[in-house]
Amino acid sequence: MTDWKNLSFDADEIIAGLKPWIECESPTWDAAAVDRMMDLVMMECAALGATVERIPGIMGLGCSVRARFPHPRMGEPGIMITGHFDTVHPVGTLAKNPFRREGGKVYGPGIQDMKGGNYITLEAIRKIIAAGIETPLPIVALFTPDEEIGTPATRTLIETEAKRARYVLCPEPAHGDNGVCTGRYAIARFNLKAEGKPSHAGADIKGGTSAVRELARRIIEIEEMTSESCTFSCNNITSGQWVNCVPSFASAECLSMAKEQADLDAGVERMLSMSGDRNGVQFTVERGVTRPVWEAEMSGTMELYHHARALSAELGLDMPHCSAGGGSDANFTGALGIPSLCSLGVKGAGLHSLDEHIDEDFIVPRTRIMAGLLATLR
Repeated sequence: MTDWKNLSFDADEIIAGLKPWIECESPTWDAAAVDRMMDLVMMECAALGATVERIPGIMGLGCSVRARFPHPRMGEPGIMITGHFDTVHPVGTLAKNPFRREGGKVYGPGIQDMKGGNYITLEAIRKIIAAGIETPLPIVALFTPDEEIGTPATRTLIETEAKRARYVLCPEPAHGDNGVCTGRYAIARFNLKAEGKPSHAGADIKGGTSAVRELARRIIEIEEMTSESCTFSCNNITSGQWVNCVPSFASAECLSMAKEQADLDAGVERMLSMSGDRNGVQFTVERGVTRPVWEAEMSGTMELYHHARALSAELGLDMPHCSAGGGSDANFTGALGIPSLCSLGVKGAGLHSLDEHIDEDFIVPRTRIMAGLLATLR
């Protein structure tokens, strides 16, 4: 039997395997596109001998995939892999950021966040199985379609699966220093609505009350509430499409993030208190999906981290850790008190941009670290 440290990984093979995944664009709001991506994932997992289950999507979103890999103690608490296959990139982004290798980097929409991390996880499992290594714990992977919008449809599914696990590993993008996340900030989303009075913008502009104008004022006020302890950012602004009408309706979304739950709770109170009538416009703030703060002290996360850091050190790499902004589904599992480790995926830069890429030279080391965790956690 081969020791995990002697497993043979090849960056060229991994990059070639990633290509069809990256070229299968899968933005969250395009359920059919996400389902096409999940078909590829299901085939990959089935080829590894996993028992694969497609879980239908809800809320107009794509499906989820659960894969249980062969193990004599399957069903007992083991390792849960949690990953998402939705991206923020609309179909057509490949024309602007095509899959390609240039200067030691591999480009493409979603390659860093987080198709690359999911792929190296399955590659680690593939080589472990091929080498005849029996992992101490059974492995279950749960791949979901809605992380980029706060996981409104699959949070319960993730939490239910995590409660059956001993450890949770999340291959979100690695930090630039080979670091990982042992905590995540708390996050809240809000839906903003402004209702004014319509009129003809040319014939009777003073007869109306612009919802857009009031929403713009409110957005400035909201974003100016940003502090070191709690941030606010607005986007997804919409209104009527007729420029010859004084807009009677406008909407937006707001994302708030805080390092401490108390700071987020205070921010939530400030946001909700903004509802009311002003300047003839009814303004409404409704709370959307929330990610709880995940602190390493909530669980055995630090013991899990030290185990991972020791494996990384055997490969000659330091592995710092931190709590970070930008939520992940490990917020949920860590907040439940289940030892969780995030940012175990590939290293790169430009996530959520047209420059999204991963670094070739870290593909194999990060795959080895994942393989080491799967092969040694007990």
